[in-house]
Amino acid sequence: MSSTISIGDLVQQALTTGYLTVEAEEQLRYSLHQTQYGLQELRAFMTLQQATMDGLVKQQSREQFKMQN
Repeated sequence: MSSTISIGDLVQQALTTGYLTVEAEEQLRYSLHQTQYGLQELRAFMTLQQATMDGLVKQQSREQFKMQN
């Protein structure tokens, strides 16, 4: 990954748009595996998970999967 966006910024973008792109999902995965993050970043990620479960944020990867099946 060339440029890293903070977990908080990725979460805020998804919450604002209501959509988590495949690219943002990959960036989140990368950030969670490759960087050290604090409690604030972890809370942001948990907020995104809850928003996704509540249907407030849709995942592009899941939408693409639904269309293929």
